[in-house]
Amino acid sequence: MKYFKTILLLLCVAAQAFAQVNVESAIDTPEILIGEQAHVTLNVTLRQGLHAALPDYEQGALLTPGVEVVAQGVVDTTLLDNQMQRLTRQYTLTSFDDTLYLLPAFKAVVDGKEYAAKQLALKVITPDVDLEHPDQFFPLKGLQPNPFMWKEWVRPFWMGFILITLCLLLYYLVIRLGDNKPIVARIRFVKKVLPHKKAINVINKLKAGTINTASDQKAYYTTLVDTLRTYLQERFGFNAMEMTSSEIIERLSQEEDPAKLAELRELFETADLVKFAKHSTGISEKDRDLESVVEFIETTKTEDMPTIEKIEPTLTDNEKRSKKSRRLIITLITLTSISILVGLALICWQLYLLML
Repeated sequence: MKYFKTILLLLCVAAQAFAQVNVESAIDTPEILIGEQAHVTLNVTLRQGLHAALPDYEQGALLTPGVEVVAQGVVDTTLLDNQMQRLTRQYTLTSFDDTLYLLPAFKAVVDGKEYAAKQLALKVITPDVDLEHPDQFFPLKGLQPNPFMWKEWVRPFWMGFILITLCLLLYYLVIRLGDNKPIVARIRFVKKVLPHKKAINVINKLKAGTINTASDQKAYYTTLVDTLRTYLQERFGFNAMEMTSSEIIERLSQEEDPAKLAELRELFETADLVKFAKHSTGISEKDRDLESVVEFIETTKTEDMPTIEKIEPTLTDNEKRSKKSRRLIITLITLTSISILVGLALICWQLYLLML
């Protein structure tokens, strides 16, 4: 029975300690001037899980006649050891009557039970006023103008100077762009006659003529060989007009049967003799050479060639330099314009900051 009573007593003490609620209040200053503010901090310590309600005042409410509640803070919760917690709230007070106030105790309700903190005192005093020298009372000062300081305007000044320089540069570039007229290069598309058709047309005209004299033979073979060279150049893609007869035969040997080139080789030799050695040929020999050219064209012709030729104009060196200079000027105008816009925005921002 003795041990049982001891254990029961310890349990009662532990339960009481476990359910203990402590309410404390403190003021940051016990004395204020009229119109100043004082702050009261209310702390409620209780076991976790208990529900507590702290005093709640509206703004401007009277805590006691003469003491006004200006504001109140939110409730802060701090967890402590031994399953305890602390609730904290701050109240801001003021007064406009000089006297000593005994503030009512701040109370907290925990699970329906009310707990009160100790009462606090607040003394409100009036500032000392020298009533014996009324001539030393002065009215309120008027608004003072903001003093002008050059150092505050240095950055906008130099930014404005740079902006003006960029504007002058932009004006100069625009003038230069107006003087540098654009070069209009038109690309033409011309219908192109196939090489073999062009050569056959010339040969047909050559057939229609009558060439009997030695002086006409030179013109005859010159026309025939030049027609063949033009066909070779357009058909096979090498510069036959600037090559010798042997070079042409050697070049053709890489693509055509050498046996087919025997008559062409003989034609080139005959043409060289006629043009340079005043060699004379008969009508049958001329017809044979012409037919050999026609036969070569017919055996090597191809229809699979473009019939539209794109002719792009060739620019002179001065036109190329002018075109390059115009592109450079346009690029500089674009960069300068962007720089001016950015600089103007920065200057406006600096002026805005100075006007604040």
